[in-house]
Amino acid sequence: MAIHNDIGKKGEEIAKAYLVSKGYEILETNYHLRKAEIDLIVTNEVHLVVVEVKTRSQSFLKSLQHTMTPSKINLLIRAANYYVQSHQIHKEVRFDIITVILRGEQYEIDHMIDAFYHF
Repeated sequence: MAIHNDIGKKGEEIAKAYLVSKGYEILETNYHLRKAEIDLIVTNEVHLVVVEVKTRSQSFLKSLQHTMTPSKINLLIRAANYYVQSHQIHKEVRFDIITVILRGEQYEIDHMIDAFYHF
């Protein structure tokens, strides 16, 4: 497995632990629909949350504006719509981004709630 894949998986595991500690229930990890992949689908009492996890090392910090393109956002929205319909979800859907910055064994988490409103 490539190093960037290892870093991404580590970030997803950190994000899952963080979300569980905040009271979210993990429903899906790496949900695929055609060309779209949703890193995490989680839920709480009010929302179904589609979570994009961005993991970076200290030496590689690229802004989210460069990684979340309109086409990527559209793919995530379509995949989320399909998930909601196929699972008959009756909760408000929210799109979050969690950025995990790795610094050796230490890490920093940034949780952007309703992230698509920030672009």
